[in-house]
Amino acid sequence: MSEPVSIFEAVGGTPWFAAMIDRFYDAVETDLLLRPLYPDDLTESRQHMVLFLQQYFGGPTTYSDQRGHPRLRMRHAPFVITTAEKDAWLKHMLAAVRSGDLHPEIEQRMVDYFDMAASHLVNT
Repeated sequence: MSEPVSIFEAVGGTPWFAAMIDRFYDAVETDLLLRPLYPDDLTESRQHMVLFLQQYFGGPTTYSDQRGHPRLRMRHAPFVITTAEKDAWLKHMLAAVRSGDLHPEIEQRMVDYFDMAASHLVNT
């Protein structure tokens, strides 16, 4: 009997997550509502997101090794996040996931996670 494969392994590891995050941030760069919430240079934002997501989905723990516990609500607390920001963010993230040529079950697990996480960060 084989061991279960993590989502990280099933999608092909870091290259898949890096490509997905590039698609996401390419959309954020032109979003008038979301762009002001991010730094001028998105390089670190992209790197942090790749590290976080690959860890969350069963890959290396580099994110926590370098940055500690994710503490998503705390890290996002300085920003006003209403349902409008959540919906815009989720639209771009789900488009990035859905264009990633995933098995439907894996895609749905990611969609469910991002929907939950985005809703959890609404603070206004």
